[in-house]
Amino acid sequence: MTLRFDRIASIVFFIIGVLFFTEALKISDSAYGSSVGPKIFPMGLGASLIVLSALLIVQSFKAKSVKTTGDESDSPQYKRFLIILGAAIGYVLLLEPLGYVITTFVFLVIAFQTLERGKWLPSLLIAAAFSGIIYYGYVNILGGSLPGFPI
Repeated sequence: MTLRFDRIASIVFFIIGVLFFTEALKISDSAYGSSVGPKIFPMGLGASLIVLSALLIVQSFKAKSVKTTGDESDSPQYKRFLIILGAAIGYVLLLEPLGYVITTFVFLVIAFQTLERGKWLPSLLIAAAFSGIIYYGYVNILGGSLPGFPI
């Protein structure tokens, strides 16, 4: 079951990475004449997704099938999936009204706590650092635009 899921997921993520990369190519170049424009960051993320999913594809086809022992950890975890799916849908719907930093922070905290309950302080610190650093880097360094704070 795990290998089959890994194969399907890696192929899906590979296709998403290719689409992400090709769509990032359509973003206009910087008006300032700089070679580093707003499309560099999304292109890098798309390329990273392509490389990582390609590695997972190769790994999943090289690995031998492992028999499951009927462990609960191998069963699908629908509750976690639905919580993260709901949080992702909320993220998309609230991105414009609340801004990138707040929605990303809330989404990451929900995802971290769904995957591993407890450890609130590391979850809050990582979510805050990620949201702030990505926003600052993309907006101020790369010259892109993301929805700001609602104020």
